[in-house]
Amino acid sequence: MSIFSKLFGSSSASSQEENNKESKGTSPESNVSIDEQFISNFKRNGGKFLYCENQAEVTEQFENILQENDWYESQVLCYDPTLFKLLEENRLVFDKVSNPTFLFSTCENLIAEEGSILFSSKQIKQHKPYELPTNIVILARTSQVLGHKTDGLSAIKNKYKGDYPTNITAIKYFEKAKEEDFTQYGSSAKNLYLLLLEDL
Repeated sequence: MSIFSKLFGSSSASSQEENNKESKGTSPESNVSIDEQFISNFKRNGGKFLYCENQAEVTEQFENILQENDWYESQVLCYDPTLFKLLEENRLVFDKVSNPTFLFSTCENLIAEEGSILFSSKQIKQHKPYELPTNIVILARTSQVLGHKTDGLSAIKNKYKGDYPTNITAIKYFEKAKEEDFTQYGSSAKNLYLLLLEDL
């Protein structure tokens, strides 16, 4: 089990979990684990974080997001066949959509140092971040949390073994910048929900 189970009150929390948390690794800059670093930076960027211990909780949290935003019977941009069942169960249109309300996708990795989400053409085809819907729901796994963007690029290289995806991009900002904040210049802010499924 990872730090997520500890942070979010898993019923199986124990000293063994604490030991596993310690062995997960820490960021070079501090004694904070990469899990904690990701959560902190992701929330600072304005992301909405929902931890799920199992697939049933993923389904429940996804339905909560739909209800909260009144997205039932909406058009959804989704390219991942593994996610189609969840869309079908909630009567969401995802085939040949013209005006999607939100993107529902997996990702390549979660980058702790920036609190960003790394995508490739496997998830978003050739869309640039500004071409994607403003609303995004991502399903990722705790094993996808990596320390740095270079770790994410290495993971992509190892995962695809020569059949490398294109359009590798990170989305980092999940809320509109304040008028005086120039650090987000040129970026496209997204209303992003992350469903993070425990798999460690």
